[in-house]
Amino acid sequence: MRRPSAQPNQPAPPFNALAARRLRAALGMGPEHVAYGMRASYGLPYVTPDLVIAWERGVAGPSSPELTALAGVLWCSPGELIGSPRTLKEHRIARGLAPEDVARAVGLELLAYLRMEEHDEWRGTDRQSAALAELLDLDLPAFVTVTGREAKLADQLRSAVTTRWQAYVRPVGKTVSLDRSVLESTLQELHQDYQGHMTATLTWGGGGRDSDASGQDFLDRIVEYFWATVQRHTS
Repeated sequence: MRRPSAQPNQPAPPFNALAARRLRAALGMGPEHVAYGMRASYGLPYVTPDLVIAWERGVAGPSSPELTALAGVLWCSPGELIGSPRTLKEHRIARGLAPEDVARAVGLELLAYLRMEEHDEWRGTDRQSAALAELLDLDLPAFVTVTGREAKLADQLRSAVTTRWQAYVRPVGKTVSLDRSVLESTLQELHQDYQGHMTATLTWGGGGRDSDASGQDFLDRIVEYFWATVQRHTS
């Protein structure tokens, strides 16, 4: 039997192929044992040893139901088979929760929650957002990403480092919940790093083109630099 095609707007979670292979080997199982278990215990008659091997080689990735079944056969949690989750759905799967569990815990109607998950657009209240962060064990960077604020944060940070950072303390503070002193120190440091980086590139004789490319790389990774700087100021 052929594997059913993936449903639209239902992306598979990021799969940790190496972890799956190691867990199977640790249990002394072959791909045929895994495939049999998924067929017999989880009602997935199309799963073959070749499909399991394809997953482990990274040629293909299991869908959400397949990942849950694979975790059951390998006696592990779905989170152990997932790479770094980014979307709301991926974080839910990593915690081994059903949509009904999340909707109930945060106080949303199931259909409303499923629409948010499907479109990757969180619209919960502050109270619901706090409940979501606790339920899914989201740190602040993950929470910002899951709630769809990362793009807005990136735009604010780019403006902060290329103009006057002081003018963006309040806007960034509305996007991320951070102590004002930490936020001020972080934005000031990022601004100095960016400006110093541009100046150094020009001083070394790289020319405007090299300076622009180097500066653009900094701006492209601005959210990554932001969280790393925040961590230094809070550790």
